[in-house]
Parts: sequence; structure tokens; C-alpha cells
Amino acid sequence: GWGNAGGGVAQSAMPWVLVAVTSLGVQQALGWRAAMFVPGALMLIVGALYWRYGQDCPQGDYLELRRRGIAVESGKRGGWAVLAAAMRNYRVWMLFVTYGCCFGIELFVHGVAASYYVDRFGLDLRSAGLAAGSFGLLALGGIVSDRLARRHGLPARGRLLFVLMLGEGLGLIAFAHADGAALAVAAMLGFGLFTHMACGATYALVPFIDRQALGGVAGIVGAGGNVGAVAAGFLLKATGSVQHSFALLGAAVLAGSLCALAVRFSAEQGEAQAREERLYRQAQREREAEAAPVATALAVD
Repeated sequence: GWGNAGGGVAQSAMPWVLVAVTSLGVQQALGWRAAMFVPGALMLIVGALYWRYGQDCPQGDYLELRRRGIAVESGKRGGWAVLAAAMRNYRVWMLFVTYGCCFGIELFVHGVAASYYVDRFGLDLRSAGLAAGSFGLLALGGIVSDRLARRHGLPARGRLLFVLMLGEGLGLIAFAHADGAALAVAAMLGFGLFTHMACGATYALVPFIDRQALGGVAGIVGAGGNVGAVAAGFLLKATGSVQHSFALLGAAVLAGSLCALAVRFSAEQGEAQAREERLYRQAQREREAEAAPVATALAVD
């Protein structure tokens, strides 16, 4: 879920980047174009870091495994078979809806929040950017979902997602009816927290839907977020009012929260999660055992 916090950081930081660029003598008409080189350069750097340090899988680091002559095979179906299997699972479409109601709303809010603060409350661009940035700074849904599942089992993940979406929907409606900028920011902090936690809680369910078609499940659920954002854009075009659109989207999220309750799991899947938890803890113990001699040597030095 922490990845979604990047949107909030960008909302807050980019107006200040613009100020820095214009302070160097660049005209404001060109300032935004010049400012976009900053995130572009950061993306290239992160891409290089990901390429260099992201070569791992559940069995370990790919490079190390290849040096040891170990071939990593997933044993899963590929291509259209994976997609077809995912499409036949009703739970995939329930999460498609929930992700459209959280990540789709997130994308929509990031696109209109700053201008909404300017138009409705008369804030200047920098203040509006900071206010809009408060929307995306908190994302803990995946962590909370994992903790609840350890104590109460796999169904707790779905119930958590339902509660988070209720909070998101009510917060959206409160935000739409806020009369002042301070109240609007407070409402945005509230429903922003629920929205981003719902994103993480949705994907915390994805690995347990169909393990043999995980790629198809993840792809369809992820597409739900994009569909939700596009649908919200069409809603704004139809209503012509950002405030009215927020209120309607809040009602839609409340209705969509029922899809989280519709996600059911078999006893076999619950056992699979318990087995995965045992393997995770075993891997942790093995890592700690491997790290212990190194720590002892460093302490001696």
C-alpha cells in the first residue's frame, strides 16, 4: 500500500518544484514542463535500481539461483489459459469492483483535488497542492489485513475491506459537503486514509483467489482501478460539478462495499494461508540464523 503514497508526495512536492524552477528565471508558462523533468529523472533512477536489485523470487535471488544451476519453474499455466481461469472466478470481479471504488477514486481525486481547492475555496496553487497532497500520504491497508488474517483467518481480510470502503464512502460524502477549506482537508485526510488502506486490503486478497491463475487475477483486479477512474471522469463530464460528482461517488463506494462481503473462501484456501504463514516464519528464522554469524563477527571486530 505504501506505493500509493507517492501520489500524495507528488501532489505536495510538485508545486514547490515549480516555484524552484521559476525562481531560476524560467517563465511560468514553461515552468510546469521544466518541472516534469524532475519526476522523469527519478523514474529512470528507480527503474535502474529495480533492474539491479529486484531480481528475486520466492525461492531466492535469480542470479544466485542461476549460479548454483537451479532452474526456477512456476508450474503454472500461461497466457490465455490463466486469463480465462481468472475470468471464470466470480471473486475476481468482486475485487474488480472494489478496486475500481478505491484505486479508481484515488486516481480521480489526484486529478481534480488541487483545482477543486482553488475553484471552491479560493486557495493559491501552492496551498492547494499541499492540501491535495494530504490525500495520499497514508497507506496501511496491506499491513492491517495481514495482521488481522493472522489472528482471525482469511475471512477477516474481506470484512476489513468492507469496513474500509464504508469509511471511504462516508468520507467522500462529507468532503463533498465541506463548507470550508480546513474542514475539507480534515475530511480528505479521513477518506484518503480509508481509500488507500482499501487499495492495500484489496490486493492483500488477490494471492488467495486463484493461485494457479495469479497473473490473470492481478491483471483483472488492477484494470478495475483504471475502469473506476475513467467512469468517475465520465460522471464528472455528465454532472459538470466536481462537488456533485464526489457525493455521487461516495454513494457508489458505499454500494460497492457489498462486493467485499461477497468474497468467500473455502476451508482449503484458509489452510493454504496458514501454510504460507508457517513458511514465511520459517524463512524468517532461517534468515536470522544466517545473519547471526555475521553479526557475531562484526561484534568481535
